[in-house]
Amino acid sequence: MERVLVSWSGGKDSAMALAEILKGQHHEVAALLTTVTRDYDRISMHGVRRTLLGLQAKSLSLQLEEVFITKNASNEEYESSMAKVLAKYRDSGVSSVVFGDIFLEDLRRYREDMLGSVNMRGIFPIWKRETNELARYFIASGFKAITTCVDTTVLGERFVGREIDETFLSELPVGADPCGENGEYHSFVYDGPIFNSRIPIALGEKVLRENRFYYCDLVEG
Repeated sequence: MERVLVSWSGGKDSAMALAEILKGQHHEVAALLTTVTRDYDRISMHGVRRTLLGLQAKSLSLQLEEVFITKNASNEEYESSMAKVLAKYRDSGVSSVVFGDIFLEDLRRYREDMLGSVNMRGIFPIWKRETNELARYFIASGFKAITTCVDTTVLGERFVGREIDETFLSELPVGADPCGENGEYHSFVYDGPIFNSRIPIALGEKVLRENRFYYCDLVEG
């Protein structure tokens, strides 16, 4: 059985990738690998508190490996920090990292190049799945998720802090990817078939940052 890390954002796509890996029964998950912005004590990009990240890992009964970077970190800082952690796991027998990417070719190449530099490879279990079907499969499978960040150049403020359900999908504007693969939105999964227990959350403050991204804070509820 191959030992792997799972790139874990706490959101919908990484949850589906993890579910696929667990379903296959050919891999042992050594840890969830998450990038955390040290200055904010939150998951990078998604803006979710580390306390909730910890609750996810506990409910999944998986180890959590946090890679800390500073706010406004350069690619060099990110890659250097990530390479150190990856090398540690490679030396302990972990050969691959699982990602929830769906169709962004340049992002996949970037990940594969970075992994190649430390003699590891990438696994992409939901790659090229049709995103409309994938989003509906996520809901039908019993996963529960809340949007934590939306890009206001595509979606309005009303889409942040929303449950990802059939109503949410039906209200997405033309051109928005149902899975948010182009960065339209980010999410936090708080329940589903791979979790041992539901993560108690409540909606907090909504904040506009960089005059573009609306974030909805989630607190333990």
